[in-house]
Amino acid sequence: MTANTNKTSDFEKVAGYPVWSGGQTALLRSVKDDIEQSRKITVIAINPEKVIRAADDPDLKDILLSADYLIPDGIGIVKASKKQRGAIKKRITGIDLMDGLCALAAQNSYRIFLLGAAEESVQGTKVFLEEKYPDLSICGVQNGYWQDDQKLLSDINETNPDIILVALGSPKQEMWIRENMKRLSACVYQGVGGSFDVFSGKVKRAPRWMQQIGLEWLYRLIFQPSRLRHQAKLLKFFRIAKESKNE
Repeated sequence: MTANTNKTSDFEKVAGYPVWSGGQTALLRSVKDDIEQSRKITVIAINPEKVIRAADDPDLKDILLSADYLIPDGIGIVKASKKQRGAIKKRITGIDLMDGLCALAAQNSYRIFLLGAAEESVQGTKVFLEEKYPDLSICGVQNGYWQDDQKLLSDINETNPDIILVALGSPKQEMWIRENMKRLSACVYQGVGGSFDVFSGKVKRAPRWMQQIGLEWLYRLIFQPSRLRHQAKLLKFFRIAKESKNE
């Protein structure tokens, strides 16, 4: 972590990773302070699947450990915290934090760049967010199928964004951020996964009541039975979490 290192009390170690434990409202206040102080920061959602993958992927593990904010996106992270009597009480999903960042940007005249997903998804997300937040400045959009990396970076910098939301899927989006943020002028970089598909209406999210009680995974499983193998990995995650606690 590089930003707000004085706020170590707002992080809790889960499965060996420093996860934000202060809730979304406090996180947005902290990010606002980062922007005002011109600090470059990364926001990454962490869940059991990423923890398991990182156990065999040194690059991903390094990315997770070096993130400024790891948000507890998976219900497994919350349960692991509860088992160790930690402070993480609820999830902060990537899509909810993205929405919160857009609200923050609208309130403070921050500029946002949307990068990734299919053209219909990124354009649909732009339309949706601008209707929801009339004061929001989306200074540029680019789908996930560009050809010239150097031109992309130049085009992004020309729009002078404060926040870049990257929807390339994990871990591709996190790796793209790590490789390119030094050449970009924005302060905040968040990997948002499939959020553009949801905001654009291409993919339907679980009902609010399922989100609130931590059953969003079940909703996705019903419509994507292939995810069953991911749920089966939870036992391995809890073993990793237990072992890291005993180290």
